[in-house]
Amino acid sequence: MAPETSFWHPYADMGSVRQSEHVMERAEDVWVWDTDGNRYLDGTAALWYANVGHGRPEIRAAVAAQMERMEACSAFFDLANPPVLELAHALAERAPMPSKVFFNSGGSDGIDTAAKLARRYWWEIGQPDRNVLISRTAAYHGTHGLGTALGGIPSNRQGFGELTETVQVRHNSLEEMEETFERIGPERVAAVFMEPVIGAGGVYPPSPGYIEGLAELCQRTGVLLIIDAVICAFGRLGTWFGIERWNVQPDMIVFAKGVTSGYLPLGGVIISERVAEPFWGEPGGPIFRHGSTYSGHPTCCAAALANIAILEREGLIERGRENEQALLDALAPLADHELVSEVRGGVGTMAAVQLNPEICDRQPRVTAAVALGARAAGIFIRPGGTSVAVSPPLTARVEHFEMIAQGIEYGLNRVAKSRAWQHSIRGAMSRAA
Repeated sequence: MAPETSFWHPYADMGSVRQSEHVMERAEDVWVWDTDGNRYLDGTAALWYANVGHGRPEIRAAVAAQMERMEACSAFFDLANPPVLELAHALAERAPMPSKVFFNSGGSDGIDTAAKLARRYWWEIGQPDRNVLISRTAAYHGTHGLGTALGGIPSNRQGFGELTETVQVRHNSLEEMEETFERIGPERVAAVFMEPVIGAGGVYPPSPGYIEGLAELCQRTGVLLIIDAVICAFGRLGTWFGIERWNVQPDMIVFAKGVTSGYLPLGGVIISERVAEPFWGEPGGPIFRHGSTYSGHPTCCAAALANIAILEREGLIERGRENEQALLDALAPLADHELVSEVRGGVGTMAAVQLNPEICDRQPRVTAAVALGARAAGIFIRPGGTSVAVSPPLTARVEHFEMIAQGIEYGLNRVAKSRAWQHSIRGAMSRAA
């Protein structure tokens, strides 16, 4: 038996994991290997982030070169460094609206930054009652305090108490969003948070007209529209920040993950000039008293610059849209499996296989069992509450999508044939009939 680990894994049943870790030791492009030499197709781009694939020598070289010059330096107050200045300009230049860029260490940091800035913006312009934050069901907005409160996955909120005042609306109902504005009073609403395609909550593409309608509603009422593009940016949906597909100019865009393809931790917020103006307007103005220790970290920014160069040089930004239908087509036949109720995707290189809700109610960990089955077939997929999701690196090809589908099918069949699951499956099927 393996010795007990000292590492507390995120989102893990540590009673089971403590002596049964699966240790990965190397990776290249779409492949990862464990310490026993077994190779796996990374169908999740690690955790939605390895957009350019693993093992890129250009990023390693950029990181090493920056460390030779200066590994880190504070960016508080008036301090800066060449990589952060270059990266801020590069991101602002590619953003869908005139903007400034605030850096931090990841997506959760970015959500809290955007939520605090939204409230502070209204306070600065004399409307302090605008402090209600609205999000959507099934949404995932990180694990910090404000992000946990905004999250629409109930299990991620349980047991933490009331963290802040937020309101949640059905993710596919523009009518309910408008009714919520009217009920609360738009003069009290600070901002709405929205993923262009809901990711960790189950890969839900937006209904036709939803995003454009929400943008129009926010514009009409003055409410800030904050796009959580942590998963959807840097080519995942086929554009730099995902939201451009709907010709919408938001007030803020939260980014992370794909900005470095996960090679080093980095995130931030693209902030419109409207929101920045009270703080940037003139000397002696208000200070946004917020920031993380590693904001503007030069080595992380150097990794991002090398990553952006790869995305552009190899046409990987466009690949996210070019491959969306091929990925969905590869997974679509799984909808006929006895355990599956739906296959979702078609907007970006990301998709989900929805399991029968009755089975998930009876066996809440069935998606983990399917994912473990796929892993046994050499494919990494991501288990969720009632679905399994895939978001392979943008370097993946059609043959990789077919391998992912085969791996998921293997996992589904292994669960369907397992005596441990048979009672739950039969009961769910009889109720469905």
